[in-house]
Amino acid sequence: MPQIFSRRANTIARLSIILIVLFFIALGWLGYAGFWSSYTTMVNVPLTQPVPFSHKHHVTDDGIDCRYCHTGVENARFAGVPPTETCMTCHSQIFRDAPMLEPVRASLRENVPIRWNRVNDLPDFVYFDHSIHVQKGIGCSTCHGPVDQMPLTWKGESLYMKWCLDCHRAPQNFVRENSDVFNMRWHAPSDQKVRGAQLLIAHHIETEHLTDCSTCHR
Repeated sequence: MPQIFSRRANTIARLSIILIVLFFIALGWLGYAGFWSSYTTMVNVPLTQPVPFSHKHHVTDDGIDCRYCHTGVENARFAGVPPTETCMTCHSQIFRDAPMLEPVRASLRENVPIRWNRVNDLPDFVYFDHSIHVQKGIGCSTCHGPVDQMPLTWKGESLYMKWCLDCHRAPQNFVRENSDVFNMRWHAPSDQKVRGAQLLIAHHIETEHLTDCSTCHR
């Protein structure tokens, strides 16, 4: 009976299987890398805005407190975007004729809010409350990064579910004194886990329900 396959057929078949497996492994790796890349997460990617607002200038150079503009951060679900009137409190006196501030002046003149491009945007199916995090000792920089050093604002963290759960599973690694919540230069001390465990008690943080689905999905 004539031989249908050559002697190299088995070798070619084995090599083909190996290559197919390696292809799917590489495909999975590329998908994973893409999912966590800045191209997808937009982390560290400055967003273009109607006005090139610099947190670095206003916070670090001028010493303006976060709460002056984001008035709802301590007591409301949303931190809030300042109305044009807040901007013009200063800019009706300084840089009054600066060309880059014309959209701000036009907003006040025409009574039309500035349409800022949102930097940190959670999906609609996620419930998030700024006030509870601030009141429990989670600082601005933990989620937003070094905003005081941003000439243009960018996303500090991915805000992916895994990233949120890392904190909810071990909040003692991130919680700080209430007096340090707005301290943009805060860094976790060497004994953070010990201090954090004490702060969980002081802030009445009940960890057993932090990872329940209903905590963030309501």
